[in-house]
Amino acid sequence: MADPWNIIKELESDNSRLFKEAIVEKNLQSIVFQEGLSMCLDPLVTFGVKQVPEHNSHGKGLDWNTFKESVNLMINREKTGHAARDLIIELMEKSTEIQWSNWYRRILIKDLRCGVSQKTVNNVAKKIDIDFRVPVFSCMLAHDGAKHPKKIKGDCLVEYKYDGVRVIAIVKNGKATLYSRNGKIFNNFPHIESSLSKKQFNNLVFDGEVMSDDFQALMKQVYRKSGAETDDAYLALFDMLPLKEFNVGKSKLNSLDRRNELNNLSIDFDNVIKLVNFEVINFDDDEGQNQFAVMNKEALEKGFEGLMIKPCDNFYECKRSHAWLKIKPFIEVTLKIINIQEGTGKHEGKLGAFQVEGEDDGKFFSLSVGSGLTDDDREKFWSLKDKLIGRLIEIRADAITKSIEGEFYSLRFPRFKNFRGFEKDEKI
Repeated sequence: MADPWNIIKELESDNSRLFKEAIVEKNLQSIVFQEGLSMCLDPLVTFGVKQVPEHNSHGKGLDWNTFKESVNLMINREKTGHAARDLIIELMEKSTEIQWSNWYRRILIKDLRCGVSQKTVNNVAKKIDIDFRVPVFSCMLAHDGAKHPKKIKGDCLVEYKYDGVRVIAIVKNGKATLYSRNGKIFNNFPHIESSLSKKQFNNLVFDGEVMSDDFQALMKQVYRKSGAETDDAYLALFDMLPLKEFNVGKSKLNSLDRRNELNNLSIDFDNVIKLVNFEVINFDDDEGQNQFAVMNKEALEKGFEGLMIKPCDNFYECKRSHAWLKIKPFIEVTLKIINIQEGTGKHEGKLGAFQVEGEDDGKFFSLSVGSGLTDDDREKFWSLKDKLIGRLIEIRADAITKSIEGEFYSLRFPRFKNFRGFEKDEKI
């Protein structure tokens, strides 16, 4: 089999997906190639270094086992700081230029730069039926609670849903590494890393949202490798579990027990780390329903993205799970139809949008509503357009906004709900 650095060179020569898969398939039986792919593509394997020099020496060659043994010292944090830097330089000086540039260095920077991903490698491995897979990073994701109302029952943790950047913080050997929900390493929150880089947090995984007063600026900076101005950012935590359980893909403790464990750990947090507040609500009684209604209203008023509902007796799973349900608060207004606009394109000859206006809760609104309508609705309402002028309709939206002119109010993402006074499916 070819040397790994030559395999990478060949992979760079053609952008075709099928070509790359064929090259990987031809070489994936190589144990050295497998080990290098795992080291590079497994997001949980980190070296604790941010700068890896380009080749500038005349090395005679570096064998794989020597490289592997050396970088394992960095993976296990037996070599850090200047010692790690010196080790990397030593490895570079022993390597030939092509070894270093096409293989060893790319492993250390966690980027093969040849268009091959975890998915590519694992698909090929499955195809040729070999016992090898690159670990795929995954965390817990929520379903839309509005689509699963029957699952909202019993005692649940209810949290405000923050509108930030999802971050999974993993602490190993006293050093925290921050990941995106897809396993991409964030390098630009050193103050948050430092806050979690404590021995008492070893082998723990923290789940939360990075927040900033200037969200738009945060989003622009979040993936930059340097120069990010995120000093005001903080990490709002809502969950934790041991690293061993995270790697397995499921927690042993239920939602409430994990939150209690997180609360116990918070004594060692500083002001960079905060906890997302929660309430335990029983959705099976009227008191709980009223409590939820109040919290839902407060979420909107306080500018949160919505609410998270987590049954107390469910577990953390590294996948999209019904154990977490997201509820986004909405507002409803009732406004009068003053005009009906014909659609364009595929909606030509059908209703395009209602032009509506009127006063609701002391605010005067004027806007168009073209979402929330089925094709059948558009045909039916267009045929009845003359009868609908003056009718009142209920509209759902995510938020109240000001018009561009500032003369009246509008709505963000307005959606038609129904006609005021008409039951669902009742004929007009």
